[in-house]
Amino acid sequence: MVASQIPLKVRQGFILVFVLLVALPILFFSIGKAYYASLVEATEKTLEAHLYSLISEVDFTERGIVMPSTILTPELNRLNSDTYAMIYRGDLPVWYSESATNINFIPDNFEAPAGSADFRRVEYNNVVYWQLTLTVILENIDQSEHARFILLKRNDALLRLMDGFKQTLVNWMYVMGVAIAALMAIGFVWSARPLQRLDKEIKAIESGDNQQIRGLYPVELQTIKADLNLLLESQQRQKERYRASLSDLAHALKTPLAVLKSSPLANDADAQEQLDRINVMIEHQLKRAATGASDTWKKQTHIKPVIDSILSAMTKVYRDKDIIFTSEVSEKDYFLGDKTDLMELLGNLIDNACKACRSQVDIKVIQNKTLTVSICDDGPGVPHDKRESLLTRGTRLDTYESGHGVGMAIVSDLVNSYNGTLTISDAEKLGGAEFILEFNYHDKK
Repeated sequence: MVASQIPLKVRQGFILVFVLLVALPILFFSIGKAYYASLVEATEKTLEAHLYSLISEVDFTERGIVMPSTILTPELNRLNSDTYAMIYRGDLPVWYSESATNINFIPDNFEAPAGSADFRRVEYNNVVYWQLTLTVILENIDQSEHARFILLKRNDALLRLMDGFKQTLVNWMYVMGVAIAALMAIGFVWSARPLQRLDKEIKAIESGDNQQIRGLYPVELQTIKADLNLLLESQQRQKERYRASLSDLAHALKTPLAVLKSSPLANDADAQEQLDRINVMIEHQLKRAATGASDTWKKQTHIKPVIDSILSAMTKVYRDKDIIFTSEVSEKDYFLGDKTDLMELLGNLIDNACKACRSQVDIKVIQNKTLTVSICDDGPGVPHDKRESLLTRGTRLDTYESGHGVGMAIVSDLVNSYNGTLTISDAEKLGGAEFILEFNYHDKK
């Protein structure tokens, strides 16, 4: 199925699901990564501040490096702190902070030029730290010496902050998800309202209540509105021209035909049959062109009243056969076309079934996305080799005692004009012929 065939509500649902299940999780992950990166950067800046504070407190004497018993950075004075500081001369530790008293590892010696800091992620005893190393040159009047300052901060501290941030972020994501879903739903409904109003106006035109689209629509739909109104106006003008021309044609044909039927030529049986046939064809074609071919696309004809009317007439016409009629049709079933055409379709098929049946005719209508009308009889049926020829104008089966052989051809023409299908098969239940009409309304509604 291509995208244009997917219903608008389904596509809107896809967008909403994409935003909630894809876009928001990606946003959550991206914000989390960015926040963690900012924590690492803040950790580096904090350790740099601690480092320069330590350097400022160093007293380099002839006894070596001397640090005060209590330094200015509170985090380095607590035993349970997650930040540690050490000073090395070569590979020998000369001082460590109070917080590093219980550390049982020797930090790696990352060689770096004096005055150049090294910040990196390290792991000691399966514990992850962030380590800042800086080698400085300490001098006094008598001597100078290289000293390596090492500051460590446990990554657990960052993860604890990260967990708290994630929990807060999850809560806000829930709020954002609900808010976005509500706003998108409102937006979808609001944006679909013009389409819904346009659909209602088109349905009103189909039912014959309106002749034009008059509503106010956004700029995007103005062109469609204008084109549809232009099409409707053009169709109306064409219909009026058809009616005027066909009225003239009817008058021109009816008078000569009436003269012929009253002439001595009509006394001949074959000539009379041909005149009757011409009259039937003229009546049908004029009626079909004047009504069914004009604006059938906007007509909905309920089927049950038409079938009831036909069966009432057939009961009187074939009262000698005492036919049993069964009809399965709902009050809601409709034919998307002209009532006259529906009468022509069903009338011919039911009349043929009455001619061929022994005592029973069944009519069944099923409608969902497709309208299916089945007409069965308990007659001899239609042989396989004659089913195609039965739809050819002028063909009449031997089981039919009267008629000019044009009824089924008329049915076939009408079915084709409505883009439907007509199938002839064997009736499973009654054993005679079954005529099945199918019209697909899925693309029209």
